[in-house]
Amino acid sequence: MDITVFTELEFFFRILIAGICGGLIGYERNNRLKEAGIRTHLIVALAAALIMVVSKYGFSDVTTLKGVALDPSRIAAQIVTGVGFLGAGMIFVRNQTISGLTTAAGVWATAGIGMTIGAGLYFLGVAATLLIVAAQMTLHKNFTWLNFPVAEQISMEIEDTGDGVASIRDKLLSHNLEIISMKSRNNGNGLISLDLYVKLPRNYNVTQLMSLLSDNPHIKS
Repeated sequence: MDITVFTELEFFFRILIAGICGGLIGYERNNRLKEAGIRTHLIVALAAALIMVVSKYGFSDVTTLKGVALDPSRIAAQIVTGVGFLGAGMIFVRNQTISGLTTAAGVWATAGIGMTIGAGLYFLGVAATLLIVAAQMTLHKNFTWLNFPVAEQISMEIEDTGDGVASIRDKLLSHNLEIISMKSRNNGNGLISLDLYVKLPRNYNVTQLMSLLSDNPHIKS
């Protein structure tokens, strides 16, 4: 394949469309104050399209030489691995709560869109962009028919007595609040720091937890 100015303009058009598609996904993430926004998604899609074009056409001047055989997908295949490292940096684990998974998956999908448009599959790339944006916006809404439980962490200081922890546990279980995990440490001043990870029914008012435990004499803070 001979690379002409018009051919390179077409390649630039592919990269431009990929950047726009990535920016659309990033705009939705940016509106939700997520870790990666417009610039990150735009650059990922644009760079993926650029690498895809190089992988397919960047060696056209040597493929015609005798004895030279190249795999046009070899460089493009490394995009998936490279973006995987980028996505891993967006995932955070705090107090048994994982955040950033959807954003990391979105960046990975954005790279796929860039590769698709870089390969010249315009309709597929644009359609995938619209599908991802629609899914992100739609699935953030509350569906009453999807009865997902939620989890909250409760941190407190209680008296270092034999029945302090048991009384709190029994109180929660009596109100159908499941304790997923429990951590405690002795503060050395007659108090114990207690961290509870509790599964709550959907639409449960978290402020009810305060009134639920307020009458427990063992709880100090």
